[in-house]
Amino acid sequence: MKSNWPEVRLGDVVDLITGYPFRSAEYVDNPDGIKLLRGDNVVQGQLRWNGAKKRPNEKLEGVERYMLREGDTVLAMDRPWIEAGLKYASIRTIDLPALLVQRVSRLRGTKSLDSRFLSYVIGSRQFTNHVLGVQTGTAVPHISASQISEFRFCLPSIAEQRAIAHILGTLDDKIELNRQMNQTLDEIARTLFTSWFVNFDPVRAKMAGRQPDGMDAATAALFPDRLVDSALGPIPEGWEVRSLDEIGSFLNGLALQKYPPRGDDTDLPVIKIAQLRDNNTFSASTANSDVPSKYIVENGDFLFSWSGSLLATVWSGGRGALNQHLFKVTSHYPTWFIYHWVHEHIDHFRRIAADKATTMGHINRHHLSAAMCAVPTNRTIHELGNRSIGELIALALTNSLESRTLAELRTMLLPELLSGRLLAPGSDEVES
Repeated sequence: MKSNWPEVRLGDVVDLITGYPFRSAEYVDNPDGIKLLRGDNVVQGQLRWNGAKKRPNEKLEGVERYMLREGDTVLAMDRPWIEAGLKYASIRTIDLPALLVQRVSRLRGTKSLDSRFLSYVIGSRQFTNHVLGVQTGTAVPHISASQISEFRFCLPSIAEQRAIAHILGTLDDKIELNRQMNQTLDEIARTLFTSWFVNFDPVRAKMAGRQPDGMDAATAALFPDRLVDSALGPIPEGWEVRSLDEIGSFLNGLALQKYPPRGDDTDLPVIKIAQLRDNNTFSASTANSDVPSKYIVENGDFLFSWSGSLLATVWSGGRGALNQHLFKVTSHYPTWFIYHWVHEHIDHFRRIAADKATTMGHINRHHLSAAMCAVPTNRTIHELGNRSIGELIALALTNSLESRTLAELRTMLLPELLSGRLLAPGSDEVES
């Protein structure tokens, strides 16, 4: 460790507050209201705004100090750590405006502590170990502002802090850019799929005597010019109606506690719903390598959780073992085809799961059998989808794999930079 970096108490160098107890009676559904950041909105390294509560814009008097700023770090104080990791996040422009709610702390940089460097301190293993060592309570573990303040770490100069934050931030910025690009690619692919394979827009255009929008003659020729009756309603002539479990095979995972880890480098990370949500196995438990090969997950596999939040994604988090509550979905059709048909039905599946009288709602296999799909000829699928929708999915997978490599590099660099064992180029420490 750098001997000339002083050890400091976090509370002495940070601007820290805890949130305000906003009354639920004042919550509004107005989309223009100000988001209220609660513990439920903070997940591992990011914010999740699904179902966010809001406060009227005109009711800010007396709570201005709880307005969040870009670059602030927030930390959930109830259950601050779960299996997937520490519940903290950095505030981005797109998260604003937002107000801090009780049981969440806000940490902000000062003249001696750079805000972005601070976020990496909070994201370090050392801070997580501190939280695990001081949190109180069993049913609902909790950490207080004073306990957060007691964390001690070595503080380099502002120039060194900014140099470290620049290195790590450059990696995170590229990861975020890839995430945004993949979101756009997914939206484009879903729009095309719905237009072509669900709404049959090219067929309807040809029936009306028009050239399908955005298509050349060769592509348009892959679609018929007539709809016929079917169990699904009108579908293109020559197409078939088949169920999800007819066009794909849904392999349920194993109860992997039956395969306890050996503690060597042959062990496999266990892919559960938490790993599927984060698309990585950084904090995963492990199983031994005797897991049958068909339950091994590789990059590019299509995974679908049939319980909990019902997530469906093309996996890019590395090799692992498939846990129960997850399907590995395979098909003799291209991955993009079965992937998008699952997504066409997923909102319906989530409504079914939400009605289940269990802690984790779920669907059953008969729901897959009842989910109908319009299936074109193999020529249409392969010639049309593989050179458009399939290419979008492939590009998104490439971006995700790049992000995983960058995240692993960041994880490796973080303790080295924060300890001073590795000096950041451009810092005053290097120049001196």
